[in-house]
Amino acid sequence: MLIPGTGNFGRAATPSKPATNSRFVNRWVACIFLASISITSIAETFATVESKPVSELWLNAGFYSHHFQKEKGFNNDNYGFGGEYRYSTVSSITFGEYYNSVKQTTHYAGWYWRPLKIGPVRLGVAAGAMDGYPNMRSSGWFLAVIPAASIEYKHVGAYLMYIPSYQDKLYGVISLQMRIMVF
Repeated sequence: MLIPGTGNFGRAATPSKPATNSRFVNRWVACIFLASISITSIAETFATVESKPVSELWLNAGFYSHHFQKEKGFNNDNYGFGGEYRYSTVSSITFGEYYNSVKQTTHYAGWYWRPLKIGPVRLGVAAGAMDGYPNMRSSGWFLAVIPAASIEYKHVGAYLMYIPSYQDKLYGVISLQMRIMVF
C-alpha cells in the first residue's frame, strides 16, 4: 500500500526518537547521587530529644512575617504579646495575641512539641487554636497544626514557622518569633 506523502509502500515510518543527551543524564545521575549523600548525612545528624521535666516561662512580642503573595498587601509586622510555659524539654503550652496579616487581632492558645534536633535547631510542630482571620470561619476560632523550628541561646530564642496557603482563607507565610526567657 502506498503511504501518501512518502512515496513508500508498506507501513509508515515511525518517527525516530531523539538521541538521549548523555550529558543531561549524567548531570541527573550526579544530582541524585549528591542528594542521596546529603540526605544520608542529614539523617545521621537528626537526634531525638529526651523528655525531661523543666519549668521555664518565655515571653514574646509577636511575629515578623514574610508573605509569599506580596501583591496582596499583607501586614508583615505582627506585633503582640504572648507567653510560653515549657514544662518539659520537648513540650510547652503557648498563649497570646497579635495584630495579624489582615490587620485584625488574633488570639491563640496552643502546644509546641519539638522532639527532634539537628545540632542546636529543634524541630517539631505547633498545634492549637486561633481566631481573627475574616476568611476563616468568619474570624472565629479554628484549629491549626504547623511545622516549627526553634533555636535558643541562654535566655533568648527564636521560632521559625511555616504556614501554608489554605484555599482563599489563609495565605502562605514564613513567620519569625523572637522570645526571651524570664524564669
